[in-house]
Amino acid sequence: MKKWSYRKLVDEGYQVENAQITNVSLNMENHGCLCLDLVLEWSGCGCVYGGYVLGKGYVGADDDFFSGSEKGCEAIMRIMDTVGESDLLKMKGKYVRVAHKGLGSSIKIIGNIIKNKWFDYETFFDN
Repeated sequence: MKKWSYRKLVDEGYQVENAQITNVSLNMENHGCLCLDLVLEWSGCGCVYGGYVLGKGYVGADDDFFSGSEKGCEAIMRIMDTVGESDLLKMKGKYVRVAHKGLGSSIKIIGNIIKNKWFDYETFFDN
């Protein structure tokens, strides 16, 4: 995973803003894939951070259909660490920083609200 800092993000053209996590969902509703979704809101904007496949399965699936990965579990733990919360559901209401490149861009990088600690979904799964 790429190591980000506030300075590196700004140098690469990212805007960094404070956002609040207004909802947290760990679900299998997205076409039989386990996803962690964080609803983020800031300055009149909002988006869902997530959508990455962390495992496979759905309610009622055959036992041999279910699968997960170490990377999916690690991604969840790294996001919790970045937010600074050891309980997934308690992340709701917490604040993070979001890095984006303006209107229409996806948010793939979030950071701790105080510490220079970042999680980048894209480069995490590229490794």
